[in-house]
Amino acid sequence: MKPPTTRLLAVSLLAAAPILAGCGGADGAAGTGPRVVASFYPLEYVAERVAGGSADVVGLTTPGGEPHDLELTVRQTAEVADADVLVHLRGFQPAVDEAVDQAGAEHVVDAAEVADLLSPEELDEHAEDEHADEDDGHDHGDADPHFWTDPNRMASVAVAVKRALVDADPDNAGVYERNLSDLKNDLDDLDVELKRGLADCARDTVVVSHDAFGYFGARYGLEMHPINGLSPEAEPSPAHLRELADLIEEEGITTVFSETLASPEMAESLAGDLGLETAVLDPVEGLTDATAGEDYLSLMRTNLAAVQKANDCT
Repeated sequence: MKPPTTRLLAVSLLAAAPILAGCGGADGAAGTGPRVVASFYPLEYVAERVAGGSADVVGLTTPGGEPHDLELTVRQTAEVADADVLVHLRGFQPAVDEAVDQAGAEHVVDAAEVADLLSPEELDEHAEDEHADEDDGHDHGDADPHFWTDPNRMASVAVAVKRALVDADPDNAGVYERNLSDLKNDLDDLDVELKRGLADCARDTVVVSHDAFGYFGARYGLEMHPINGLSPEAEPSPAHLRELADLIEEEGITTVFSETLASPEMAESLAGDLGLETAVLDPVEGLTDATAGEDYLSLMRTNLAAVQKANDCT
């Protein structure tokens, strides 16, 4: 494990301002295992499951925070600089990408390199994901980053996290391997539940708040139609809203889904105009006060139940 770096201005600022030690992140006590910094909740979940109690895991995106908009504090920048293992998703959080590049850590997991990201157009063409464990050769410059709604892609990232932890802490290689096996079993079970639960539905079309469910739809044979784009702040055009209204009528859709961490106003407005119900489909980008007792697995199962109800699945 590497000693604390002195290369970044953030560290010297921390030394000059000890009051920051109480702001965010893990507490300042040094643990005996490697320090792992994960940029937002799905990556933090994977890191915690694989690390178990053998490493200290710090999440950069606080509960209730919108991960797309993350700006790092001085302390968080120092945490990135001092990490033994960094887990992030390049292109999703620019402030994190910059800090990772400055840190020059030896053990870095970029989920974009191992999750087999696809563009929205490619996802639309996939009724089922067939590329979780292979390189399809696509140019992923415009890829949809929301891979974690597919448990198979989460498993691919977990394997990469395990390798980085073993490299950083070979004495606990056996522990990390066992933890990875347990996590993969849980993700496999979730995948089976989702496949079975969504195999027989009256409708296969789902209207969601923003374009965060492309991998979910591709994996489980659903057509996901977002109100907003890949960013929850993207504003839909009047033409797009008219197209959605026509689609909803044609497909007999009963429910428009809003989400956690973003305003439900647009989804509620569309549903209200068309006399539809609203429900929540969680993109699992982060926890909130309401979901503080949940985890990735339970949130995905809650999503399953919500889609089953809305689409009359049996």
